[in-house]
Amino acid sequence: MEKSLFRYIWTHSKRDQMIVCAVVLASQPFYFLSLDLPRQIVNQAIQGEAFKDGNATAPFLKLTWHWPDWLGGGSTPLFEGFQLSRVGLLLGLSCLFLLFVIINGAFKYWINVAKGVLGERMLRRLRFDLFTMVLRFTPDALRTVKSSETATIIKDEVEPIGGFIGDAFITPVFLSMQALTALFFIMVQNVWLGLMALAVVAIQLIIIPRLRRELLVLGKERQLASRELAGRVGEVLDGIEVVHVHNAYDWERAEIGNRLFTLYDLRVRIYNRKFVVKFLNNFLSQLTPFFFYAVGGYFALRGTLDIGQLVAVISAYRELPPPLKELIDWDQQRLDVQVKYDQVTQHFADERLAPLIEARLAEVQDEPLTGLLVAEGLRVTDPHGGMVLDGASFRLELPVHVAMIANGGAAASVMARIIARRMPGFGGQIRIGNRDLMQLPTSIAGRRIAYAGLDPILFPGSIRENLIYGLRARPVQNAEDARRKADRRIAEAIRTGNPLDDIADQWIDYDQIGVRDEDHLDHVLVELLNRIGMGNEIYLFGLAGWIDPERYPHVAERIVEARRRLRETFQASGMADLVVPFDPDRYNDQATIAENLLFGVPVADEFMGRSLASNSDFSGAIDRAGLTDDLVSMGLQIAETMTEIFEGLPPGHSLFEQFSFIGADELPDFEAILRRRRRTEALGREDRTKLLSLPLDYIEARHRLGLLDDELKLRLVRARALVRETLENAEVRGVEFYDQERVCAAAPVRDNLLFGRVSYRVANARQRVAEAISTVVRELGLREDIERIGLDHQVGTAGRLLTSQERASINLARCLVKKPDILVIDGALAPFDETRSQQMIDLLIDLFEQQSLFMVLPNDRQADNFDILMRFRDGQITTEERGGPAPGVRNTKPEAAPRIAGEVA
Repeated sequence: MEKSLFRYIWTHSKRDQMIVCAVVLASQPFYFLSLDLPRQIVNQAIQGEAFKDGNATAPFLKLTWHWPDWLGGGSTPLFEGFQLSRVGLLLGLSCLFLLFVIINGAFKYWINVAKGVLGERMLRRLRFDLFTMVLRFTPDALRTVKSSETATIIKDEVEPIGGFIGDAFITPVFLSMQALTALFFIMVQNVWLGLMALAVVAIQLIIIPRLRRELLVLGKERQLASRELAGRVGEVLDGIEVVHVHNAYDWERAEIGNRLFTLYDLRVRIYNRKFVVKFLNNFLSQLTPFFFYAVGGYFALRGTLDIGQLVAVISAYRELPPPLKELIDWDQQRLDVQVKYDQVTQHFADERLAPLIEARLAEVQDEPLTGLLVAEGLRVTDPHGGMVLDGASFRLELPVHVAMIANGGAAASVMARIIARRMPGFGGQIRIGNRDLMQLPTSIAGRRIAYAGLDPILFPGSIRENLIYGLRARPVQNAEDARRKADRRIAEAIRTGNPLDDIADQWIDYDQIGVRDEDHLDHVLVELLNRIGMGNEIYLFGLAGWIDPERYPHVAERIVEARRRLRETFQASGMADLVVPFDPDRYNDQATIAENLLFGVPVADEFMGRSLASNSDFSGAIDRAGLTDDLVSMGLQIAETMTEIFEGLPPGHSLFEQFSFIGADELPDFEAILRRRRRTEALGREDRTKLLSLPLDYIEARHRLGLLDDELKLRLVRARALVRETLENAEVRGVEFYDQERVCAAAPVRDNLLFGRVSYRVANARQRVAEAISTVVRELGLREDIERIGLDHQVGTAGRLLTSQERASINLARCLVKKPDILVIDGALAPFDETRSQQMIDLLIDLFEQQSLFMVLPNDRQADNFDILMRFRDGQITTEERGGPAPGVRNTKPEAAPRIAGEVA
């Protein structure tokens, strides 16, 4: 990274900087004329110097070119101007002054906008450059660099640098030109007044920056303290489970409180120093007007300075302090930003970055990683200085299956990381054929080598997005690229050094992985997950997921068909009582009152949970249906019953789960409502809304409080049409209504298949219903479609919404789907039991008939099917051939290689 901030700015923005500076220079004549106009207004129009010869009119806008003496002198009239009276001249000069004010304002507007745009472009470039360097962090650097601190640097700490970039060259030029123009104008009017102004300006420019030096030191300390605070908060979040387990709340609060005090103390010291400097600066700024009024007034009294000149000087000086103050602020900002930039460059130091290896002659280098694998003189030390590998060497003919026997040591994992290029800092050399493994371009190694370690890393998003992550190497070029070059985004990307690629492009080369299109790829992913034993989980994710009828129209139609088939199955097998179907003309005893009234699924927050009772459209509809008083009365009964049942129970009692429509934290509110109800018959609007929310979550079959009779159920069913009409006419689309002939996109697939609610009255109803659903899904061939919906399941931050086995399975499938030449497994099967691990090992050996497989195993008990056993002792490596073909003699006929896509087609 460029060490000098100004060199970095100039290298990437000199063209724009020069254009804006040229505009700054072009604006100065207009600025000078605007300073001179007050003198002309006072002297020529107000005091009448233009009419001193008794003329009734005077020329306005008269333009004359005066020739220099060395060209003969004289003058040439260019424009005779307009003859105006005294009042006309006053108004003309005043309007001309206003015109110059507008012109100068327009210049300032354009310059400020240009600076802002330039700063944002450079900030975008800087952030992208830093992120690019993050991708180049070595594994060793990643173990010492805190991710939260790095993210804070890219997001927050470079923000002031970006704000300064637009000002780096333009602001000092602009402000200096304004200040020099004002000083020059004052000098023209009176030399002594100009010298006094110059003396005060010199004092300001020398003393104030020196006094601000301490602010830089304090600012650097504050920035480091802020970064450490962000890093510590990130550490606590990453280890929050340990905090909970060991009850370290008070310690962590005290630790963060101490850091916050340090920040507070630094801030206070910065404020004290800052405002002392500001006071002195303001005093010096007001000292010059004192001299102007005293000395300039004296000159005016003596007649050596006319009133118009004095007014013009004072007016010109009024324009002088702002640019001087901003110049001093700019110098302070420059020093502060330089400190920040130095800290950024230290964080992204060269020693933390892996060498940038470009894929030159990629068509030559991008060849299969097969042939003789030679390792010579490998040396690796552990943190204590011991030798993990000490001059170790071996030779293998690829493709080969190698079991790396750990036997409790670290050498096997170290060797696995070397082969996977995850440990660049080792001695010796490892090459395949005549190619150094560590010198392969990242683009080639990333496609032809896969590594599955102990801690699988998943990104927030869907399972599908994580599975195909390794396939998004580069976008597939298309015919529209030339047209898109003119796109504004492309133009800005070129100017800021950002990639021209768009994430909306097609990033997966289907031909390369042997599939036809996106649907075929999903088919491959689903089959692969089934083969590694995650099929049932994906199926359950699909049942709990949501279907997009526009994306899967044929699946939506088949789900409606499966719904009918499931209903017929229930009827034919005497299981009709398991599920109470949704019927527009009947009340569903297994659903809440809210669901019966809406007869659909809420899709907006204002229609969900407690918010539904306070929604004006919904409450207005049930009020017109005459149900409000009945439901509020039911809410009173529920509140009374709940307060009696829950009295004295701890918050975590199982009864709170059974009566889930009221929580332990809400009990005091409802107790207060009941006390107010006893004191007076009337209830306030807020109390009625809270009481109304209780029965909306009531299910008679589950809660069994006997609050619903047949008459009220009938009235609730009759109110459906009114509620639906009201909500359909509302501004917000808040509910997806049920329709027996189509899929409800807001409801999970399981609910769409049932189109009803499982009965609470039948024992083992849910298990029997699940079995019936599986049978119908299998008969209609819907399982794979549902599993494809399961691919949309979100994994959460770092995959925390999944179990450890699910994370490991997805990580392994991600490696397999790109069909690498070399797959390295180092602890990826640890979450599985021995039986499951052996099954997956057999599968991997079967899939990698023509590719190389290196697997770290704790012992040789699971190594029967491997070609080579690699053992580690005293820093040396020995290889042992097992039964089967010797290394390099394996069947490598093209037709013998199983293709993942072909197997599952």
